[in-house]
Amino acid sequence: MQRRNALKLLAGAATLPLLSRDALAFFRSLQTQITEKPDLKTFTPAQNAMVETMSELIIPATDTPGAKGARVSEFIDLILSDWSDDADKKIFLDGLADVDQRSQGLFGKNFVESTVAQQTEVMRVLDEELVKAQSHIEPNRDGRRVLAEKTFYYMMKSLTLVGYYTSQVGEQEELHYEIIPSAHEQCAPIPAKEQS
Repeated sequence: MQRRNALKLLAGAATLPLLSRDALAFFRSLQTQITEKPDLKTFTPAQNAMVETMSELIIPATDTPGAKGARVSEFIDLILSDWSDDADKKIFLDGLADVDQRSQGLFGKNFVESTVAQQTEVMRVLDEELVKAQSHIEPNRDGRRVLAEKTFYYMMKSLTLVGYYTSQVGEQEELHYEIIPSAHEQCAPIPAKEQS
């Protein structure tokens, strides 16, 4: 698949409630490229820890693993390394630096070193800015609002969602997606309703 087509799929995936078959197949194939031992190509260990923390705040662990358990930060590193152009990579890395600066300004600590409540506050501000930016964009012909330009937080949320829901954890444990059903019963009897 060509880089331009991959980026179109990613942009479409962020705005559609369901991924197309092509997008699902492409992102699932990328998930298989994530090795057992993390081999970061774009992120430094500190940046990876930051992406890991932010993605876990977006999709936290509950009774199923969260973004960290699905190795979303490694998925994002792969997308930035192999499928993003230099401009997109710069937007993302500059955005990480900005998040750290905001955290330093508000709490005197880097984002990862801050408490969960402080991290959540920084993310809330980013969410509000994203909503505000989107509300000032005129709808296109289809009535949809499309971001005029990519922003770090838009990319972060999109990549987190796509990385999570195309991972084995997201598909099997969260969505309970089965490629091959465990059993098929032909002509199964329908139990009679109990009389009261």
